Amino acid sequence: MTQKIRNGESLVLLRHDWSRAELRALFELPLPELIFRAQTVHRQFFDPAEVQVSTLLSIKTGGCPEDCAYCPQSAHFDTGVEASKLASVEAALAAARAAQAAGATRFCMGAAWRAPKDHDLDGVCAMVEGVRALGMESCVTLGMLTDAQAVRLGAAGLDYYNHNLDTSPEFYGEIITTRTYQDRLDTLAHIRDAGIKLCCGGIVGMGEALEDRVGLIAMLATLPVHPESVPINMLVQVEGTPLAGSRTLDPIDFVRMIAVARIAMPASMVRLSAGRQEMSDETQALCFLAGANSIFSGEKLLTTANPEHERDRRLFDRLGLVAMPL
Repeated sequence: MTQKIRNGESLVLLRHDWSRAELRALFELPLPELIFRAQTVHRQFFDPAEVQVSTLLSIKTGGCPEDCAYCPQSAHFDTGVEASKLASVEAALAAARAAQAAGATRFCMGAAWRAPKDHDLDGVCAMVEGVRALGMESCVTLGMLTDAQAVRLGAAGLDYYNHNLDTSPEFYGEIITTRTYQDRLDTLAHIRDAGIKLCCGGIVGMGEALEDRVGLIAMLATLPVHPESVPINMLVQVEGTPLAGSRTLDPIDFVRMIAVARIAMPASMVRLSAGRQEMSDETQALCFLAGANSIFSGEKLLTTANPEHERDRRLFDRLGLVAMPL
């Protein structure tokens, strides 16, 4: 299957038939060759000096009934994260205005729910409408959705819905037992059917094998439509979660993940997401060379630390990068 998109004056066909063998072969390329291929593809669709800047706000923290082994917001683990109620619309929009003033063009809001109740969407839809009124792109992550809930968010003007696959189907059961892989795929289908763009990626450094990274990219790149946004997260180890104390992933392996995602989904925004606080400037520079063109900026990603705006400004200045306009 192919997906047709317009790139300038040309009609480009995107592949959806990637095999695991093809993707594995990309992972195994010498790093200079892999980055060259990724950068070549990247330049066909994007300005290599532009990076989209987004900000993520937790609008409902902690108390989640899911048992995701990486998550400090799970009620199953003692991580010191206190459960809270849904933030007010006013508080969320104040944070959005501050993010916009700091240079963000997309505002993302996350709630620690397994799945929202219908009445929960009243406030979330008002937040989405308010973010859109500011002239920013909107994104939310709320857990699993019904088709009717997806339609309601779409009617509110939601641009993106984040719902990650996390890892390969084979490794998934080692990380999460409270929802199935198919549950995630069903929510992705509801989002697509409602006309909302997908933000969908995963996490590496959870003890998975190379084959699981191959499997995650294969699942994403063979969806009927590639996710418009593909966040690649490095595990942030939080004391109290089952994955605390895991072996740290080699930064070069993380760069390879970014590069293969770029090659397999060339028109998608590949988002250098969680874990940047622990990354050197040099590792992040390699990720941008490998095709990453989106970051979260701001002191927190939901509950974990993230580089502040000023640190990102200095990094952009060193690398000659600029924030992507809306």
